[in-house]
Amino acid sequence: MVFTFLVGGKAGEGVKKAGSVAASLFVSMGRHAFEMDDYQSLIRGGHNFSVVTTATRKVTSHYLQSDVVVCLDERSYSLHKAHVAPKGILVYNSDTTKGEGIGIPFTSEANPYPDPRLILGVGTVAVLSAVVGQTKEELKTLIENEYPRGVEHNTAYAAKIYDTARPLVGGTYLLERGDKKRGFLSGNQAIALGACAGGLDIYVAYPMTPSSSILHYLAAHREELGITVIHPENEIAVINMAIGAAFAGAVSMVGTSGGGFALMQEAFSLAGMTETPLLCVLSSRPGPSTGVPTYTEQGDLRFALNQGHGEFPRIVASPGSVEEAFYLTAELLHIVWKFQTPGILLTEKHLSESSMTIDIDCEEAQWVKPVFHTNGEYKGIQILLMGYRPYSLCHLRS
Repeated sequence: MVFTFLVGGKAGEGVKKAGSVAASLFVSMGRHAFEMDDYQSLIRGGHNFSVVTTATRKVTSHYLQSDVVVCLDERSYSLHKAHVAPKGILVYNSDTTKGEGIGIPFTSEANPYPDPRLILGVGTVAVLSAVVGQTKEELKTLIENEYPRGVEHNTAYAAKIYDTARPLVGGTYLLERGDKKRGFLSGNQAIALGACAGGLDIYVAYPMTPSSSILHYLAAHREELGITVIHPENEIAVINMAIGAAFAGAVSMVGTSGGGFALMQEAFSLAGMTETPLLCVLSSRPGPSTGVPTYTEQGDLRFALNQGHGEFPRIVASPGSVEEAFYLTAELLHIVWKFQTPGILLTEKHLSESSMTIDIDCEEAQWVKPVFHTNGEYKGIQILLMGYRPYSLCHLRS
């Protein structure tokens, strides 16, 4: 059975986190899941919502028609009441909204706790827990694992909302368990891990949505992954630093979006002229100029194909799924080193920031096999014997 959960509210109310916790719950049941997050370019007040679809079969996108919709404010209620499935449940915050459905006083129950706005998302998880038939003890364990900060307040608040929701919606959807627990990754996480599986040594980037989470993820796990992560002052510094690292023999990758990649054009041409292997992740924004950073469009193909000045080989490829993003990133690193030329991994917000359950095998990833000279001598016969001949097809090896 396909089941979809949608949660909406203001930025700063824990909506995105609630979506990821819902996905974590489904994954723990051995089910497939797909999560899509939508948000505005506002730290507080903008409308955010997350949609999580789960099934016992593979799910490759979200379903907007939702079995359970939880709205924390009036705007969410107005926007998403039309997204309730024919036999679905609509739950709204009775402190902010009046309408059809089931009203629960999320705000009133949260007010006694520190940072009451931040805790509202915990209440939506409690509603979902009641709907799918979890016990209060199971909910407590979920909250303790997913909300470790202020765990005492979070569990107490979740219990209150659960007690309110249980008589109204308890056990409406009893979800079948899946066959096994799988990995759950966003597209950007898959790109990051695919690069590491392919032999990445250094990642250089300046934050630019929707590519920023590659930088965040690799920086957070740089020690476990054994890579160097650098955040320079701007995109020009990013690509020049990466070219220098690659020219010295480090397997290098950069990430940005359209505006940032525009700043990289001259250095991208430099990589083409010097035949320096470099992989650039270009995560598109919709619209011209700086675009709309939190929405999605696949509009940068021609920009990627014609990147740089003059004529030189450019390799451009785009993954079609989160799983493919893992393997393609590793393969592109291999290809740019094989052909000693820059390449572009073209993606966009929907793939970059959506998450899904996947089965990946690190051993199946392509591994970079660079050829180097070893004794520092540049006499033609020495380099020929070493098998390292830059600027010549003779240096390639399969």
